[in-house]
Amino acid sequence: MHARIRAGDPEAFRELFRDHAQLIYRHAVRTTGDWAAAEDIVSLTFLEAWRLREKLRDEGDSPRPWLMGIAVNVLRNTGRAARRHERALTRLPLRDTLPDFADELVGRMTDSEELVAAKAAMGQLRRGEREVFALCVWSGLGYAEAAEALGVPVGTVRSRLSRARSRLRKLTDGELRRRRKKMERVGAGGQVQSDRIDAVRSKEERHR
Repeated sequence: MHARIRAGDPEAFRELFRDHAQLIYRHAVRTTGDWAAAEDIVSLTFLEAWRLREKLRDEGDSPRPWLMGIAVNVLRNTGRAARRHERALTRLPLRDTLPDFADELVGRMTDSEELVAAKAAMGQLRRGEREVFALCVWSGLGYAEAAEALGVPVGTVRSRLSRARSRLRKLTDGELRRRRKKMERVGAGGQVQSDRIDAVRSKEERHR
């Protein structure tokens, strides 16, 4: 398989796409929170894989770590481009995106409020921690595969994942408390406004 990919065998690349396109798509959706952007990531990843096919080594039974490493780099590059674009368009409203979370990420979380808090917490992790978490937890890569994809030692993957899990729990809890306090304040304000409206209506009815 590896030799056929390096040789540019079209059937080998079709097989590569069939076996791994959905994995890359799910990884991209969960990383970007944007379905349309994830489709672009898949296309760019396989285009880059074709360009870099001669660099695929024979280590391992599967080209998955190599391909996911390309996907990580594509996500980094598109992320930088997106940030530049957003800075240039700061006066325009941001596009709505649909967050998506794997069960492993949310764990005990059961409602959409908690999912939003987890998404915000993920954004506060260091890039290396986010990437390791996404590869190992979301996409199911082993430590060795993630290490190969990122070009770092296995020990680094283990330590980053441990930190990511610990920080994510704390950040999510803090974000959830902050959001709930905000909702409580909004709810209290709404109740005051409702009481005022009811009082006015009651007074009007008495004077009819």
